[in-house]
Amino acid sequence: MANPSAVCNGHLHHHHHQKQNNLLKSGISKKNGITKGMKKNGVSNGTLYKKTFIEHFEQAPMYVAVFTFVGFAVGTIFGYLRDFMRAWGLEKRNIAAEREQQKDFVPLYQDFENFYTRNLYLRIRDNWNRPICSVPGPQFDLMERVTDDYNWTFRFTGRTIKNVINMGSYNYLGFAETDVNALKTVTIELEKYGTGVCSTRQEMGTLDKHVELEKLVAKFLGVEDAMVFGMGFATNSMNIPALVGKGCLILSDELNHTSLVLGARLSGATIRIFKHNNMQSLEKLLRDAIIYGQPRTHRAWRKIIILVEGIYSMEGSIVRLPEIVSLKKKYKAYLYLDEAHSIGAVGATGRGVVEYFGMSPDDVDVLMGTFTKSFGAAGGYIAGRKGLVDFLRTHSHSAVYATSMCPAVAEQIIRAMKCLMGLDGTAQGLQRVRQLEKNTRYFRRKLHEMGFIIYGNDDSPVVPLLLYMPGKIGAFARRMLEKNIGVVVVGFPATPITESRARFCVSAAHTREMLDTVLNALDELGDFLHLKYSRYSKSSHPELYEESRLELED
Repeated sequence: MANPSAVCNGHLHHHHHQKQNNLLKSGISKKNGITKGMKKNGVSNGTLYKKTFIEHFEQAPMYVAVFTFVGFAVGTIFGYLRDFMRAWGLEKRNIAAEREQQKDFVPLYQDFENFYTRNLYLRIRDNWNRPICSVPGPQFDLMERVTDDYNWTFRFTGRTIKNVINMGSYNYLGFAETDVNALKTVTIELEKYGTGVCSTRQEMGTLDKHVELEKLVAKFLGVEDAMVFGMGFATNSMNIPALVGKGCLILSDELNHTSLVLGARLSGATIRIFKHNNMQSLEKLLRDAIIYGQPRTHRAWRKIIILVEGIYSMEGSIVRLPEIVSLKKKYKAYLYLDEAHSIGAVGATGRGVVEYFGMSPDDVDVLMGTFTKSFGAAGGYIAGRKGLVDFLRTHSHSAVYATSMCPAVAEQIIRAMKCLMGLDGTAQGLQRVRQLEKNTRYFRRKLHEMGFIIYGNDDSPVVPLLLYMPGKIGAFARRMLEKNIGVVVVGFPATPITESRARFCVSAAHTREMLDTVLNALDELGDFLHLKYSRYSKSSHPELYEESRLELED
């Protein structure tokens, strides 16, 4: 395959039509393709996987789906009734409305489009945007607020809810902390450089701390070079347009993060969606792209790039990287891997899904990740071949227009990464990675045994617990907070309408006592709200959960 760094310069064209006959002769089929050997829930596939790959996506009983739709239907009917009452002055109108003088203008507020927000979301709005007044560690403090008008507005009581168990923050390795000794170097850099850079990377915003961090990231990932950015979301949305454009094809997983979706749309490239983690769907799109080329002209695509995530943040699933790498090599495509949730969280030493599957970083053309989760900081990186990174230093919108990363934030990332690499002279980083694995396995196993339906991979610290019915979203979050447990609940349109859920993020900083407290509360609440929908409460792979296998070595 040609040098992967050529993904950046636009000169590499896929000579797909020249290879078409050979590919077709090779026998593209489910029997001969790389999907052979895969079983339900992901048992290892021949030599591609070096370990068992187990994921759970159990469907709820039919009655759950029926009652979920009924719940939304009832809410919608009452919504229209209340809108009618507001229109006739029978109920106070709190929503934004056009002034009489602007009645002939194009509407600024789309009344019908806001129907869901106004009549359904508002009922449970108190479960989001809760103000935290402490570090988001394994426990945090919460500012109490109440509403006097059914969630239209809130007022603070002046009371602080102390020591709420934090099951929602992405603090996977526990580096979001306030320990004075741990943050000593960060404090020194803050006093030396201040809080802001006030310039872009291409002007006067490249500091020695940025250079140090980029060298460390490249060393940590085992690649030639890396570039860091001040915002994780912009790392995707502002760099994908620099890599692909008109005449290129993007193949995107249907559950990719919004930052990937936005970056793909801004690029001007043609976008085609494949089913989540479905290799047959991806291979069909790759094969069709080679055979038919671009629409109308049927010319070969300039570039074909596959966009995937390491861990999907709403599903808790892990990308089937060995199969995707095999496909991208077979069809001469490029691979862009977003490791926002997986870097630091999986792999024997926290180096993400590439290490998790025992693969080489050279198998991935563009490695992307963020520092906002496992590293307890902010920003993101893109890493890979030196040619790729040098191109982005010149052409990335973030490098040209965005303010550089704060030096103190860069130092926080450096200290966390050095801890993971053992460069601080301790084994604390490795212990954190192992503790996260232990906590993840324990928490998931207990939820399975209780009878909850949870999604995702057994090794994923993102644990979605399915709630389904809209009325249970608010009830679940409120009752958990009453037990001093902070959770994140998610519903439509962020999830499919029938798959509302609570999303737990397990951390290495969680103690066994904390997890047991949460599990006991979930067991009690699961019975009270009738959330235990699983028909397979006993794990079919009990040998995976032997505690002795997860204990830290002395």
